[in-house]
Amino acid sequence: MFSLKTFRVVALTEATTFLLLLIASVLKRTADAPIGVTILGPIHGLLFVGYVLIALNLKEEQGWTSKETGFILLAAVLPFGGYVVDRWLARRELPAVA
Repeated sequence: MFSLKTFRVVALTEATTFLLLLIASVLKRTADAPIGVTILGPIHGLLFVGYVLIALNLKEEQGWTSKETGFILLAAVLPFGGYVVDRWLARRELPAVA
């Protein structure tokens, strides 16, 4: 149903909106500009839920262990986590050099 490529796109987008949301939160406190949080909050929320659901759906297909799946899910709540997961997945896709 979902592909690894789709998951990687969602992971990068989720990580980016998370960082933008953190920046908007800081700006809201310092400049009293809530518009960024109001817009980015729901967008990031949908991407976060999508990230988790897609990751859980891909677990068996990709052969991820429970530990790997746990790290992938933990990355969703850490700044830059989606970028780390994307890079890890990109390395796994590279064919082994003999």
